[in-house]
Amino acid sequence: MTCEVVVLYFAKSSELTGVRSENINVPQEITSQNLWEEIVHSHPRLSAIKDQVVLAVRQEYVAIGNELLNLRPGDEIAVIPPISGG
Repeated sequence: MTCEVVVLYFAKSSELTGVRSENINVPQEITSQNLWEEIVHSHPRLSAIKDQVVLAVRQEYVAIGNELLNLRPGDEIAVIPPISGG
């Protein structure tokens, strides 16, 4: 089964996608790696920050890898690249 989730783009990821948020349909059970691949499929320029990005699902950090996610309709997925400050 699939569900619609909200993807939020921050900092560099927003620059690369040209959007701040969007809704996408993904399988309810998906690995964090496959979720990332679904997002990159829509926005290939994001591949430039793959090794630096972190995902957050329901405001919990998730490493991109084999972790199995159980998503629910309306979940927020944040794409968080490194943020520099001073």
